[in-house]
Amino acid sequence: MALDAASLAVFLSREPAAIVAELLVVRGSSPREAGTFMVIAPEALIGTIGGGALEHMVIRRARQALRDGLPPGTMDVPLGPEIGQCCGGRVEVAMRVVDAAEADRLTARLERADAGRRPVFIFGAGHVGRALALALAPLPFRVTVIDTRPETLQHLPEGVAGQAVAMPEAVVRRAPAGSVFAILTHDHALDFLIAREALARGDAAYVGMVGSRTKRARFASWFEGEGGTREQLAQLRLPIGSLGLRDKRPAVIAALAAAEILVHSASREAGLTGAQLPTGALVGAADEH
Repeated sequence: MALDAASLAVFLSREPAAIVAELLVVRGSSPREAGTFMVIAPEALIGTIGGGALEHMVIRRARQALRDGLPPGTMDVPLGPEIGQCCGGRVEVAMRVVDAAEADRLTARLERADAGRRPVFIFGAGHVGRALALALAPLPFRVTVIDTRPETLQHLPEGVAGQAVAMPEAVVRRAPAGSVFAILTHDHALDFLIAREALARGDAAYVGMVGSRTKRARFASWFEGEGGTREQLAQLRLPIGSLGLRDKRPAVIAALAAAEILVHSASREAGLTGAQLPTGALVGAADEH
C-alpha cells in the first residue's frame, strides 16, 4: 500500500496499535533519506525505510515492543557487514507509538507532501491511458484521467481521479504550471488540439503523445501551420515512451512512458532543459487506435 494521507488513515483505522519508525539521522550512504518513515502494526505495515536487513531489524524491534507493551526507543545501526548490508553509512531510527497526536502529525506531513506532488493529466482512458494511470498511481504524482466518455472513467486505479469533460483542451489551460500532459485519446484530431494547448503554455514539465513517426510528421505540419514554433515542437515526446522498443502492448508503453515522465520531472526540478535530456530513438510506442 502506498504511503499517503488517505492510505495512512485507512491503515490506522484497521490497526489501532502501531509504531512509527523514522530515519532521524543519516550519515553516509543509506537506502533512504532522513525523514523517511514507515508504520508498523503487529501483522501489517505501510511504507518503507529502504528494505533489507535494516528494515527487518526495525520491524522485529517494533513488533517486540508492541507485544511487550514497552517503549520502542531508538536504534543506531551501521549499514555494513555487521547486518549484511554494504551501504557503508549509518542511520539513527527513532520509533514512537502512534497515538492520536502522532497520527495527526504524520497525517499533516503526508498532506503537505501530497499537495506538493506534480500534477499529471492523462488524456484518454483507453487501454494505454488506463495502463499509464496504473503505472503512475504509486509514484509521487497527482494523477487525473480526462476523457469525453464518462463510462470509460469507471474503476480507475486507487488514488487516480477521473474527469469527464466535453472539451479536454480546456483542462490544459487551467492546469497548474509544471504539469505533465500525456495525450492518448481515441481521436487524432483531439490529440492535436490538446497538444497544441500544452505546448503553447511553455511551462509544462512534460508533453507526450501516443503515436508513430508518421503521426509526429503530420502533427508537426499541422502545428506549424497553426502558428506553432519549432522550439515548442521540440518539447513534444512523440511517440510517448520512445526508448527504442517496438512493443505495442499497453503495459509496456505505459512502463516506458512512466519512466520518461519521471526523468523529465526530476530533470525539471534539477533545472535541466529538454535539450539536455536523452531523447532515445523515436520508435517504439504505436497508436492505440
